[in-house]
Amino acid sequence: MKRRQLLQFAAGLGVIASLAASPAMAQDTVYKIGVTGGPHAQIMEFVKGVAAKDGLKIEVVEFSDYVQPNAALAAGDLAANSYQHQPYLDAQIKDRGYKLTSVGYTITFPMGIYSKKVKSLAELSNGARVGVPNDPTNGGRALLLLQSQGLLKLSADAGLKATPLDIVENPKKLNIVELDAAQLPRSLSDLDAAAVNGNYAASAGLNPVTDAIAIEDAKGPYANIIAVRTEDKDQPWVAQLLKAYHSSATKEFVTSTFKDSVITAW
Repeated sequence: MKRRQLLQFAAGLGVIASLAASPAMAQDTVYKIGVTGGPHAQIMEFVKGVAAKDGLKIEVVEFSDYVQPNAALAAGDLAANSYQHQPYLDAQIKDRGYKLTSVGYTITFPMGIYSKKVKSLAELSNGARVGVPNDPTNGGRALLLLQSQGLLKLSADAGLKATPLDIVENPKKLNIVELDAAQLPRSLSDLDAAAVNGNYAASAGLNPVTDAIAIEDAKGPYANIIAVRTEDKDQPWVAQLLKAYHSSATKEFVTSTFKDSVITAW
């Protein structure tokens, strides 16, 4: 009997030890967050430090394009990503069937038009080659910016996803060149001008306030977001991530590091 009691007691200790170990194992989970290079990566590295104080471990994974971060998130290779605005996510969900959800705002990068050949839009010659992003959402954003500057006119029903086919007036007969968004800053020498997303402009050392020859209105639908798989949106770690990102420390870091080229959206 004593032997049996000892065995039962030992088994009980094993169960208790197992239960005690479970929370520790959960705390060892590392959450991979996908970002694009430049400010998104820099900010998430800072957020990583803030989150660590709350027990949330983050690994920042950098991508060089807009397509892979959502593909990786949908496939389960990432826990979340932070690099896109809502219209782009909506387009990806519609086109690819991703079950992804926005859980919070991050920052806004004002899109600007940059040039190494002219100092104003008025200097663009007839037939000038103007680069725009080749994805539907950011391409439409660029065309809307060109329209706001009086360089062209789009059809009334074009909306946020306007394409060159929606151009109904083009007085200077601008040659719209569609390129991958990340390539546009590197292509400025080959173009007369280009509409560049703020994060890629910052990565290339371009400042929308001092370097752009035109810039979009800061108020608009293009605030960036954090996205997760829809099934994970209510997970405790998501709330922890948002708490770290939306902290006063992160806001101060963004303001002091990027000045007017990046605007906090929360």
